[in-house]
Amino acid sequence: MATAPQADWDPYASGCPSREVLDRIGDKWTVLVLGELAESGAKRYTALRRKLDGVSEKMLTQTLRALERDGLVRRTIHPEIPPRVEYEITELGATLREPLRALKLWSIDHMNEVLAARAVYDRRIGSASHEPGD
Repeated sequence: MATAPQADWDPYASGCPSREVLDRIGDKWTVLVLGELAESGAKRYTALRRKLDGVSEKMLTQTLRALERDGLVRRTIHPEIPPRVEYEITELGATLREPLRALKLWSIDHMNEVLAARAVYDRRIGSASHEPGD
């Protein structure tokens, strides 16, 4: 259930809840976790960790807890022995499916241009002796 935005929510202002949400959504591991759950459906913790190369247990746990707190991911404990825990994207989290997909496709479509820009920058900075912002 969406509500009308409050006029005083300003993501550029420190401490604003909208800024906190943008920080969460823009986080590297958040993007990858939500993207994976949006594409694959419910997953167990170990399956998510295997899929997200490079994520530590601590970072994945922190990310999943924060996403659950924000209502973007649902954690379900199945009463089995041993207990089985699954994570899935919520209805609210699913509203990010298209924006995340668009970012993923953009990164794939424009990777060659980004790599070329990096090479130009690195050559320029490598030959310069000044600090950024000078």
